Amino acid sequence: MLKIGPYQFANPLVLAPMAGVTDAVYRKLCREQGAAYTLAEMVASKKQLWESKKSSTRHVDPQDPEPRAVQLIGTSPDELAEAAVWQVSQGAQIIDLNMGCPAKKVCNVAAGSALMADPSRVAEIFQTVSKAVDVPVTVKTRTGTDAENKNALQIALLAQEHGLQAISIHGRTREDKFNGCAEYDTIRNVKRSVQIPVIANGDICSPEQAAFVLKYTACDAIMIGRASQGNPWIFREINHYLKHRTKLAGPSLQEKRRIILQHLRGLYELYGDSHGVRIARKHLGWYAQSIPDGTKLRKAFNQLTEHHRQLQLVEDYFNHNTTSN
Repeated sequence: MLKIGPYQFANPLVLAPMAGVTDAVYRKLCREQGAAYTLAEMVASKKQLWESKKSSTRHVDPQDPEPRAVQLIGTSPDELAEAAVWQVSQGAQIIDLNMGCPAKKVCNVAAGSALMADPSRVAEIFQTVSKAVDVPVTVKTRTGTDAENKNALQIALLAQEHGLQAISIHGRTREDKFNGCAEYDTIRNVKRSVQIPVIANGDICSPEQAAFVLKYTACDAIMIGRASQGNPWIFREINHYLKHRTKLAGPSLQEKRRIILQHLRGLYELYGDSHGVRIARKHLGWYAQSIPDGTKLRKAFNQLTEHHRQLQLVEDYFNHNTTSN
């Protein structure tokens, strides 16, 4: 079972940190659905960005259950260490370092997964950040920069050497972005070679795949990212399958109604009316993929500019569909 520093988790399911997705509202929802450990969206290490409007919703939420984890992205060891110290002062209990993001705008400044091409800098970051704080430091990586340069094991050994408490690995290279299929051989090799916990990530979209990846890699946990979008109940479905090896029935339309409305109301409260309305469109679009006439609902929802009208539209949709079924 997954253990990071002093923190023991109830099950091996982790919600991946996803920019623009895993805010406090989403993390709470996924924990209620069975995720044992959730990470916040990545925050830039540059001091001048700490209090920006975007970053202000990405800091530690004191309402989050322990351990509260914050992911930092940057390239300067000293900047990352300073940011880590500040985040801990605000209540962060685990600091995760982003060395896995393949986004062009991130890699163009040699951050995210681009750092894997510079192991000496990676080592300096690990050493500097882990010495700066007295909470567990972890890292999220890819398998390497490209197919010819898969150095996840080298990075994992550096993490272990410099006192990091866990490593999460997405089974694609930086060059792959999200194309093709994730591979788990590299992750399995890392797990066999280090003593720190290893978390497997990539293409885990069903209970059966979750069970396969856990067994194949022998990892301490699995990390679910895109498969949870519009589908937060995937965590309880995986938990049930791991315990009983039987499929759990999916949520009813009434339960989807409750979860979607809870999610939307949380977004409006966190971001305010104007910004919350825009962010809600993205999440409703994901939910709409698994409900009757979802495309029609999504198109109508995206035309609305006031949160109370979005809520009313969703209420009306479910009132119509639950009474007619």
